[in-house]
Amino acid sequence: NAKALLKRKSRGRIERLKNERLRKYVIVHLKLRWSPEQIAGRIHLDLNERISHEAIYQFIYAQIHRNGWGLLRSNCEDLRLYLRRRKKRRTPKGMRRCQKMSVSQGLSIDLRPQIVNDRMRVGDWESDTVESCDHKPGINTFVERKTGLVFLTKLRDKTSEATVLAIESRIRDLPDNVKQTATFDNGPENQRWQEIEKRTNLKCFFAHIYHSWERGTNENTNGLARDFFPKKTDFTKISNEKIQQVEDLINNRRFGIAA
Repeated sequence: NAKALLKRKSRGRIERLKNERLRKYVIVHLKLRWSPEQIAGRIHLDLNERISHEAIYQFIYAQIHRNGWGLLRSNCEDLRLYLRRRKKRRTPKGMRRCQKMSVSQGLSIDLRPQIVNDRMRVGDWESDTVESCDHKPGINTFVERKTGLVFLTKLRDKTSEATVLAIESRIRDLPDNVKQTATFDNGPENQRWQEIEKRTNLKCFFAHIYHSWERGTNENTNGLARDFFPKKTDFTKISNEKIQQVEDLINNRRFGIAA
């Protein structure tokens, strides 16, 4: 009968993202340089829907025959281009190496003032590190949440002191009213946060471990930086002038703002 034929026709298929509204939201935000983790963390606020980041990855790779091993399906779009690493195939769960994270003794993002979450003022920043190849020093990205202004600063080494110096050097001459808070991840490069508070008057907060969407503005900025400095870039061979040029280009273009 017709029901049996339909069931046979769809055998082996998995419907990723249950409706067109979800699919459109995911595609639009991928093109704004949001990661699947960011989208999954934000979508319930915008659409009152809940999906996992893994479902988004499955949707992306379902556009390609054999989950990334084959050719692009008809009437589909290759969304892998908008992923940070642009991997052709999805790495099986459990195969990726875990980065060792240290637990900060700083204030949790849960204690951050609501005015920061609402982007109601200028002066609230997010910080991260874009890594170099072969475990060499990379660059610090420091972005203001409301305006999107970003500072890209070459790190002298991989110590937490290098991060302190990078941030201090970039905001030293800014007015006090635009130095309110800074939000970090729990990487070892951020463990001298008390020194950052002392030298800059910024109040430091820390996102939850593996919750990258809580620093979505910074994650987007890192994605833009990677357009110019792809994976395996050796930042020790990139001049400060080149980094400044990229900083200027990013600051002069519009990009999406994440949570």
